[in-house]
Amino acid sequence: MAEGAQQWHGDAADERWAGPGEPLDDSALSGEVNDWYQRGIQMLDSGNPAAATQLLVRAADRVPRSRSVLEALARAQFDAEQYEEAAQVFRTLAESNPDDDYAQFGWGLAAARLGDYELAVEHLALAAAMRPDVRYYTQALRGARATVRSRSGAGKQGRA
Repeated sequence: MAEGAQQWHGDAADERWAGPGEPLDDSALSGEVNDWYQRGIQMLDSGNPAAATQLLVRAADRVPRSRSVLEALARAQFDAEQYEEAAQVFRTLAESNPDDDYAQFGWGLAAARLGDYELAVEHLALAAAMRPDVRYYTQALRGARATVRSRSGAGKQGRA
């Protein structure tokens, strides 16, 4: 795990996050925070999610209510295979704005990578229902549902 990423977890960090229904915004995104954000996005886009995560954690520590920073951080964490961290950040975004289809999608994908396919199906289904035109949402949902069915069938065969 990248140094500094752990500051997002634990009692003190949880108090900085917006709770359900509390809107996040980008009003404080300025100065060095914007520089960290922009460089983090560039690193993420160039295929270096671990380095992007380090910069974006720093930015998010300064502006913990910025939707743009949190979304970029969650994407970087996911790409760096930090699925628990990514799930937490996507969850924060989705709870703050339940209509955010991308946050629901990201939460679902991260849950699937963590092996929680029931949770994955729930959030992937929300994303797909909000945006049925986004093909990769429905593909991910089909895959998660197939895994749930497969695991359910395997459990039944083992009991017979």
